[in-house]
Amino acid sequence: MLEELADESTLAGLDETAYHARLREIEKFVADVEETDTLARDLATLAVSHGDWHVRRIAVTAMAERFVDSPQAREAMCAATHDDVDWVAFSAIEAVRKAKLPEAVEHLIRISGWPSNFSRPGYARKPVGCGAAFTKQALWAFFGTKDPERLRELEDEHFAGMRAEVAARRRDPDLRDVVLVPGGPAVLGSAKREVGPFQMDDTDNPLRAVDLPSFHIDRTTVTNRRYAEFLKDVGTARDFAHPDEPVGKDYTPAHWREARFNHPEQPVVGVDWYDAYAFAQWAGGRLPSEDEWEKAARGTDGRSYPWGQDWDQERVNGIHRAYGVAAPKNLEELEALLVRTTLHWPPDPVLPADALPAGASPYGALQMAGNVWELTRTNFFTREDMSPFFKGRRSSEFMNRPEAFHVLKGGTWTSPSVCVTTFYRGRDLLTDRHNEVGFRCVYAAEGTTT
Repeated sequence: MLEELADESTLAGLDETAYHARLREIEKFVADVEETDTLARDLATLAVSHGDWHVRRIAVTAMAERFVDSPQAREAMCAATHDDVDWVAFSAIEAVRKAKLPEAVEHLIRISGWPSNFSRPGYARKPVGCGAAFTKQALWAFFGTKDPERLRELEDEHFAGMRAEVAARRRDPDLRDVVLVPGGPAVLGSAKREVGPFQMDDTDNPLRAVDLPSFHIDRTTVTNRRYAEFLKDVGTARDFAHPDEPVGKDYTPAHWREARFNHPEQPVVGVDWYDAYAFAQWAGGRLPSEDEWEKAARGTDGRSYPWGQDWDQERVNGIHRAYGVAAPKNLEELEALLVRTTLHWPPDPVLPADALPAGASPYGALQMAGNVWELTRTNFFTREDMSPFFKGRRSSEFMNRPEAFHVLKGGTWTSPSVCVTTFYRGRDLLTDRHNEVGFRCVYAAEGTTT
């Protein structure tokens, strides 16, 4: 009966008078019908997925009045606090306030921030409307106080179990083969102003000084051998996945069965940003920020290459080595060479991850110039940490969104010399999986946090 009353196509075809009459029928039905687990499940489904927001609102209100002990109803009420229509969200916020649902607190804090902050005298806060007001009242009601110091204590108590669970899952960092990058200042970016033979002047990475805490970074890019350990250990589990990871994600590299790219000591390639994120979490670390990567590659003296200021093709695997030709002189020559690439040529494009030790960075990190591009956690456009929100969408739907592009660093086996400078910024779509791209991880040094 409820399914028939709330049928979306039927509702869409009603005139205004009949539509509101039908809504009253739905309200009466859910108020009078016998309470069953089936009804609770049906209301929960309507609350989060029905196309008509009035129906979602009615379902939320009914669950709050009749099914506050139902796990499905409680989960749906929490989810509805984030509904994109205001009065559905407001109804849900009021519902969880009256029921004092503890699991709703984290949802409400996402909306308003920490009550111990917004309750402080003089706290700078813009007046933003009903939603903020409803949410503040709900959090104060749950914790039973407006005192900021007491609220901080209660917040800590409330989330203690969750923090303990997160801590229990946290893995010790894999420091088997890392180098230490000491904390302190570094010169990053480029002072170049002239346009070079590849029609770029690198002004998107301006010269600047930054101060970073100490951290460890992998001495080499993550190898196929090491990545295989991750695949074997993780299997189909998603314990280390990014929340936005595509549904049904397979961490197996795209080029896992290609002889040119799958030697155990070669850098793993054919992985996307989500694969690298999960690996880094599993390894007890994270992807480097662009600034961390750049400091690890060039030290504190602003050098253009990991080994110094002057180009030396013997220290790097770029297009000249991978293709066995003289370095192209301009973009036209570069592209003419690249379009000759096939599934089998060049035959040995990628070197082992520990090759060319003469090209090491000041801290001993290898191949931070050439061989494979390296993923970072930095958004190319905002320069902030990546925060993707594309779950459930195809890449074609977000391939033009700035939020979908991370910074690549270091150049690769198809790169001319300009791309392997320490300051050069490449970019890539976070779902792309190329045989030119790998990654390494960073880990907190003693006394710091990841």
